[in-house]
Amino acid sequence: MYIKRTLEQTIIEASAAFKVVLLTGPRQVGKTTLLQKLKEQERSYVSLDEPDTRFAAKRDPAGFISRLKIPVLIDEVQYVPELFPYIKAVVDRTGETGLFWLTGSQQFSMMKNVSESLAGRVAILDLRGISLAEEQGRPRTPPFIPTAEVLEEREKIAESLSVEQVFEKIWRGSYPHVVSDRGKSWHRFYQSYVSTYIERDVREYLKIDDLMSFHNFIQVTAARTGQMLNYREVSKNAGISEPTVKSWFNVLRATGLVTMLQPYFKNTAKRLLKTPKFYFMDTGLFCFLTKWTNPEVLEKGAMAGAILETYAVSEIIKSHIHNGSSAPIYYYADKEKREVDLLVEQDGYIHPVEIKKTASVRNLGFRGFDFLGNTKTPIGHGCVLCFHEALLPFSREIDIVPIGYL
Repeated sequence: MYIKRTLEQTIIEASAAFKVVLLTGPRQVGKTTLLQKLKEQERSYVSLDEPDTRFAAKRDPAGFISRLKIPVLIDEVQYVPELFPYIKAVVDRTGETGLFWLTGSQQFSMMKNVSESLAGRVAILDLRGISLAEEQGRPRTPPFIPTAEVLEEREKIAESLSVEQVFEKIWRGSYPHVVSDRGKSWHRFYQSYVSTYIERDVREYLKIDDLMSFHNFIQVTAARTGQMLNYREVSKNAGISEPTVKSWFNVLRATGLVTMLQPYFKNTAKRLLKTPKFYFMDTGLFCFLTKWTNPEVLEKGAMAGAILETYAVSEIIKSHIHNGSSAPIYYYADKEKREVDLLVEQDGYIHPVEIKKTASVRNLGFRGFDFLGNTKTPIGHGCVLCFHEALLPFSREIDIVPIGYL
């Protein structure tokens, strides 16, 4: 069953404006399925995931490109970066757009090759797992920004969800395969995914001999989702050196498995000097790695709050990148230990978002965002995401928003 993706319209528009479209993202998020669904009948297809095809392309990249029927979709192009200069040569000979559609699952060195060879010729788009909006059949939903207008529009089209429904989705994850079969093959899928990811992508790039150490590392990392990134602590618990932790964590980021949020400062240079928080982008993968075997146990467990925050952050990020834009989100923490889970920045305003695992407004324990005046940035409309069943004003500039409206 194909689930309509938010990125479809952006891909069509990019293909009409650029000669090359590159769709990146982790394995198994549906990149090829999406482009196959959109491609015209005359667009040919070739996969570099197939060993024989990859060997032929590496041996003679110029000849390989010359024999392609263009327009073409080339899958897993990162395996043969030697193709990029020859793709450039082809597109530079014509004014036509949409000649090459490319997919890439690894971003280790691929993006360097792309920027060097195809600058000004390529639209780079990113795809992640199925979003809540896509699953609910509202793929045209705009990016999540907690303005009154956006929230009122979501109220018309989104569904409120119970705690049980949300934690079932959190446990199941967002890869198209597990979404389509409602998690029936959950253990088999994630077991295979982790094994394939380690053996093919990471091992090939990092030349790792001790696979058990890397597997232990990603389990230790997963248990810290939603926390500030502390390399020393991960090093101690994973039993590997701090430089190795940094190297391996960069691989998790490059493959799209984790994302990082920088702390918010009005002076953007300061953001790079402070400790970021990190989140696993797929909550099902987190649950598999940390051995939560069903959603009921997860919802009642010690990590329920952290994984709910992880889920909300990943959904907000997907709502932006699936609309073809970056996700301008940060977190806030100050010396007085006051925190805000998310700040969404737009047009010179910051829009605060707090995430709470409660359905009762009385139990929120929430006192507002007045302290954000310390940022010296105008504060826009904000919200508290929780399990309340309907959109509800908390104050003039803050709304209570159901998690299902993501």
